[in-house]
Amino acid sequence: MTLTAADRARRIQIILFDVDGVLTDGSIWIIPVPMAAPDGTVTTKTIEAKGYNAHDGTAISLARLGGLKLGIITKRISETVALRARDLKLEFVYQGEAFKMRPIREIMQKEGVTLDQIAYVGDDVIDLPAMRQVGLAIAVADARQQVKDEAHYVTPSRGGHGAARDAVEFILSAKGLLQQCIDAYIDESNPISPSMDIGKGGDLK
Repeated sequence: MTLTAADRARRIQIILFDVDGVLTDGSIWIIPVPMAAPDGTVTTKTIEAKGYNAHDGTAISLARLGGLKLGIITKRISETVALRARDLKLEFVYQGEAFKMRPIREIMQKEGVTLDQIAYVGDDVIDLPAMRQVGLAIAVADARQQVKDEAHYVTPSRGGHGAARDAVEFILSAKGLLQQCIDAYIDESNPISPSMDIGKGGDLK
């Protein structure tokens, strides 16, 4: 029997995201910053900046209320990614990973889950090996066509513009949990626990 995307979504326990082009719109800002040394000489340090979507941040809290765990796997190494991951309190953070099945296998062993319980959200061909093996492969709306062709579900929104929120809501809706999670998120009498709450900021320590 051929499984629908919703059938696959009902099995998911862990959602993993690429970063550039999924949690961001793919733009990478490299900013030169002059640095003055004690001897008066000036050197230039570069810093990297990315933009993230607040709707995607809320998706992380909704997913946790639905009993899901979340993480990122990205080829690039960036302090901004580390900071965002800390802010979102992600359970799994892997940077510098060109071959994304390696950390996925590590997560499977650590969490005792199978491939069909993992969803992966990607946008480019580097994501295909993971998307071909996980239980639910999700492509963002502006993913490369090769990626969308192999996805079980394509988000209505583009990367960095609510695509992660779309992915989370699709999975929670398939599980019949979306409205319950939204109600819990906005319930003043039963506020979200500090372990699930996001947006408090964070450092890189």
